[in-house]
Amino acid sequence: MYVAEAPTVPVVEADRILLVDDNPTNLQMLLQTLSGRGYKLLIAKNGESALRIALKAKPALVLLDIMMPGMDGYEVCRQLKENAETENITIIFLSALDDTKDKVRGLESGAVDYISKPFQAEEVIARVETQLKIHRLERALSERNRQLEQDKERILESMNEGIFGLDNQGYITFANHAAAMMTGWSIDELDGCNLIGLMVGGGGENAQTLAPIQVAINKGVAKSVEDGTFWHKDRTPFPASYSCTPIMEDGEATGAVVVFKDITEKKRQKEALQRALDELDAQKEKLTHVSRLSTMGEMAAGFAHEVNQPLTAISNYAQVARRMLARLEIKDECISEAMVKINNQARRAGDIISRIRSFVKKPDHVLGRVDPNKLISDTYKLAEVDARNNNMEIHLELGEALPKVKVDPVQIQQVALNLIRNGMEAMRGLETSPIGVKVTTRMEGEAFVKVSVIDRGYGLAEDAEEKLFTPFYTTKQDGMGIGLSVCHSIIQSHGGRLNFQRHPEGGTIFEFTMPVAAD
Repeated sequence: MYVAEAPTVPVVEADRILLVDDNPTNLQMLLQTLSGRGYKLLIAKNGESALRIALKAKPALVLLDIMMPGMDGYEVCRQLKENAETENITIIFLSALDDTKDKVRGLESGAVDYISKPFQAEEVIARVETQLKIHRLERALSERNRQLEQDKERILESMNEGIFGLDNQGYITFANHAAAMMTGWSIDELDGCNLIGLMVGGGGENAQTLAPIQVAINKGVAKSVEDGTFWHKDRTPFPASYSCTPIMEDGEATGAVVVFKDITEKKRQKEALQRALDELDAQKEKLTHVSRLSTMGEMAAGFAHEVNQPLTAISNYAQVARRMLARLEIKDECISEAMVKINNQARRAGDIISRIRSFVKKPDHVLGRVDPNKLISDTYKLAEVDARNNNMEIHLELGEALPKVKVDPVQIQQVALNLIRNGMEAMRGLETSPIGVKVTTRMEGEAFVKVSVIDRGYGLAEDAEEKLFTPFYTTKQDGMGIGLSVCHSIIQSHGGRLNFQRHPEGGTIFEFTMPVAAD
């Protein structure tokens, strides 16, 4: 069976006991009874002397005779209890009076026990030791309470949050150091002021922002505000989050505790984060623009290849027609002039296409030593907006200790971003969309790092192997069929490979490699 340990009773020094009696024989008996027990015994023969000794020596206990000439024991007890310096002294009355009324009067005056004369030594010892134990425990409890109060004050003072204690009318009964620092009022200035009135001042229009505090006090309901407003002493507002918790007694709100925090820095950081996100979106748009320019370059190359041949043929046929007219000796200036114009316009069309191709031609590589995991992580950040719009997740599985690769980071990000977007588009609206797109990095042999983009979408057409990387081939209703062609040419220009395979559980796995940078 568990037995609770008794509280430790501290004994710092010998307990002082004041013996007060006008009878020398009684004093002698008390001295003999209590001597040798570790107490420091003091003697007083009348009430006046007892008060002086008690005020000076602060005894733990007084054995006080009631019937004494001059000032009796009741009056001595009353004066000891009325004095703040002696009110905690334990008093036991000694008297031959055995009437119940006398005992009750002694206890009502502040005594804790009553020993009738003639007293027995064993009884005196037992009662003295019992009351001294109680006195020590009370003293230890008082010291512990004082320490707890000091600890509480230190905790409250060390908190970063401001704290106001309010009564049921909203008047401040307590404010910690942080509350004073944040608002600009001193603790003395805050004490006793109505919090809402102090904050709002003459501007009644501001009262609404602190209305939850009044509701918490009036209705006994806890309230929290994430983005509120408090005011400095100079009447300037500052953003604050705060909570107001009512203090309940017998089902009624007797006050409240308001804990608040200045969120100026938090809002500043939030705004900085938003600016960073806006900048990220802007960079994403720039990357998209680069992709469009690259796409236009591929389109121009395709047009030049397909259109230049018939234009050359037109020019050649026009020249042949002129020579045939000359051999036939047909003197028709109109026909000859028309042939010249056909030839000139064909050449002009070819020049226009060349200029367009030159204008949108992809710039030369800006190669550098790049951390492949950071490159893919940055691309993931660019794709996050699209992922949120598609209610889809992108899962990264990055290999460890991968070497740096020699690539143009902007172009490689363009490739990875295109593949990730394609994967999300392929899964849009399907039951597999919660799985999301998975992007992995790992070594491919010793000379390459491989990036895989895995989706669980509708998969590829049966003829994809032959046409997938061909310009203008697409399975999308609104697609142009140039994205994968551009990606393929970028990876090839870096000395890598871009290929794909069908996922065994549905969907597609696109993979491209990047060459490891030489040391």
